[in-house]
Formats: sequence, structure tokens, C-alpha cells
Amino acid sequence: MLRVKIMDIKGKGPSTLVMISRDGMGSAELELRHKLLRIYLTMLKENGLVPGAICFYAEGVKMVVQGSPVLDLLRELEERGVHLIACTTCLQHYGLADQIKVGIVGGMHDIVLAQWAAEKVITL
Repeated sequence: MLRVKIMDIKGKGPSTLVMISRDGMGSAELELRHKLLRIYLTMLKENGLVPGAICFYAEGVKMVVQGSPVLDLLRELEERGVHLIACTTCLQHYGLADQIKVGIVGGMHDIVLAQWAAEKVITL
């Protein structure tokens, strides 16, 4: 399991933080939620709209673990410098703490710091 790491994205300049709290995007059936998130992340990548960080909490942590339909896109965004922060409490709640495949495991402290360091917060 990855260790908790305090993130400080203030040094990146103007930043946007994306918050993902669902297993996908929106409140439709699972297949559509996954498809929408995949399209969204693809548009970020293809248009160079790279946020400073993406935080995953509640069911959103399912997007950074084994079997996620968007792991490939998240890896590419991470390679471009996007900080991916998964909530440790949420991972433990869903029994997924040992299945994380991308990003870091962080606590609420990391999420709060990322929010306050960002100039814009987008919640999906």
C-alpha cells in the first residue's frame, strides 16, 4: 500500500482541482457513468486542459483501483504532472486499500490542502 503523502500544489502556478466522488460521472446507470468519465478525461488530455490535481473520495476511489475503466487515462494524466489523490478512509471503507493502481493514498488533510491551493475546484 502507498503511504500518505502531503500534497502541495501551490508551486504549480494557476491550478484547477477536479473532485470525483462517484463511480464514474453523473448519476445514470454504471455503464453510462463510466463512459462519461472516460470521455471527460480524454477531452482533458487531448485539449491540454491538465488540472493540478484530481481527488477521489467516496465511490470515486473505485476509479483508481484494479479494474477501473479509466486507469489508462489516469496514468497518462499522472505522467503529465497531475497529482492523483485517493482518500484513504474511503479506500478502507470499500476494502480497496490494497488495490490502488495509480496516484497516492492521502487523507482528508491532503484533500483540504489541494482544495485551498487550487484557484478553481470542479466537482463531477
